[in-house]
Amino acid sequence: MTVPPQRTKKRPVPRPRSGRSTVPPKQQNGNGGSQRIAKLLARAGVASRREVERMIAEGRIALHGETLTTPATLLDDLSGVTVDGKPVRSAESTRLFRFYKPAGTITAERDPRGRPTIYDRLPAGLPRLMPVGRLDFTTEGLLLLTNDGELKRQLELPRSGVVRTYRARAFGHVTQDQLERLAEGITIDGIHYGSINANLERRTGRNCWIEMSLTEGKNREVRRVLAHLGLQVSRLIRVAYGPLTLEGLEPCAVDEADGSELDALRRSIR
Repeated sequence: MTVPPQRTKKRPVPRPRSGRSTVPPKQQNGNGGSQRIAKLLARAGVASRREVERMIAEGRIALHGETLTTPATLLDDLSGVTVDGKPVRSAESTRLFRFYKPAGTITAERDPRGRPTIYDRLPAGLPRLMPVGRLDFTTEGLLLLTNDGELKRQLELPRSGVVRTYRARAFGHVTQDQLERLAEGITIDGIHYGSINANLERRTGRNCWIEMSLTEGKNREVRRVLAHLGLQVSRLIRVAYGPLTLEGLEPCAVDEADGSELDALRRSIR
């Protein structure tokens, strides 16, 4: 499948300046009726649905003191549910934030090697948030954060078809014809990467800026594809995730998506 073409207007290269936090009020989005406990706990931000299922298998989740053995348990709410012996709060309304992840940070809560994480750079006063997918240590740009584990899971699945757009500064020579052939997909070292919409924005000597839009988001996909074409990436920025963009954010800045932006993102999921 060919990735739908993105807007061709060139985006300015973000400058590495510190930003400020803007956290508007919560958005409302209710859910009703009996649901599987794994889904309810994911919605409550405890963990992803798959991680919740693993926690149940490990005997870490109980209902009114009785250890649960199946994630298929149906509940109306989380009353009486505990995780590792601690009560779980009911799910709040879904909230979604845009965060400009700076280069040199790990997309994780902690790093065994002691490197800074995104949580070291997020401002105080935010609710408990989970990252949607990951950006590697040296990649910067748009990282979505949410308190809703179910939304996180939906957005991360490759079959969701949500377009991620990156801008890469690379050293080396490449032609627009080579980039356009990426729309057919490419296999590198036994790994197949699906259709990529790539555009050579500008070139200065041996350096160039390339915009790439893709839907799979496999580990280090952009870097590996460009390296296969003989390019060395010196800067990689994610500038859009579905309809949400990096526009208006500076490194380390965060703001909350409003209801219309959240709805637009949900509509972009297949």
